[in-house]
Amino acid sequence: METKIAIQGIKGSFHHQVAQQYFEQVDGLDECMSFDDLVKSLVNNRSQKGVMALENSIAGSIIPNYALIDRHDLHIIGEHYLDIHMNLMVLKGQKIEDIKEVHSHPIALLQCAVFFSQYPHIKLVESGDTAETARRIQEQKLVGIGAVAAPIAAELYDLDILAAGIHTVQSNKTRFVIVKTTNKEWPKEAINKASVKFELDDTPGSLATVLNVMNNCKLNLTKIQSMPIIDRPFQYSFFVDVIFEKYKHYEKAKNILALMTTHFKVLGEYKRGEVK
Repeated sequence: METKIAIQGIKGSFHHQVAQQYFEQVDGLDECMSFDDLVKSLVNNRSQKGVMALENSIAGSIIPNYALIDRHDLHIIGEHYLDIHMNLMVLKGQKIEDIKEVHSHPIALLQCAVFFSQYPHIKLVESGDTAETARRIQEQKLVGIGAVAAPIAAELYDLDILAAGIHTVQSNKTRFVIVKTTNKEWPKEAINKASVKFELDDTPGSLATVLNVMNNCKLNLTKIQSMPIIDRPFQYSFFVDVIFEKYKHYEKAKNILALMTTHFKVLGEYKRGEVK
């Protein structure tokens, strides 16, 4: 059976790069210009698996994506960490003085703010995808417009890189998750990481009690993200990532937490990605 992969953005985007690195074989891509469309691709079976950015080491969590995964009952079946290399690229033959505008995804522009502060004549314009502007520059032969994107985009769309590695913090990594509509991907013995969501009643110390259970069950908490519950002011749901050596330790914690919390949901059980 062929597996079509949904990515946010187009060929040359960071999501495309992750798809190439994570999957042994990609039978086809569904290029989605928004994360909402990526989810629809999976739910409507246009694709079988999706690549979704979840957090960046500079910009932090992409909180709406947690909500998308939860709301549409997607399952995280894997993760991949990508070193992000931001590059300023333009139509061949141009210099930095010729560039009036630079277009890219808002998070990409945020990560390169210090570099562009040296060039006040350049207007920064937000777009839906890093690679889309690179393609448009080539297709429409746009002069005076630059794109911030991955090196793969410059190669695909035959652009000159005016400046490489322009992100402010050189150690710039993004965590991507692989999602699908079902969760039977790994045998228990291969699983060493899980993503869960829970809600608590408004009792003092309830979160501390939950964290103690995780600790006592030999789980290592790697991420906790709170999100307001819209119809219950000043109450929160918690999205948590844990790693563990033995599935039985996690299973014990899962059974206890399902009893302790007002709402408990497994978002994914999978094999931990390597941070290089």
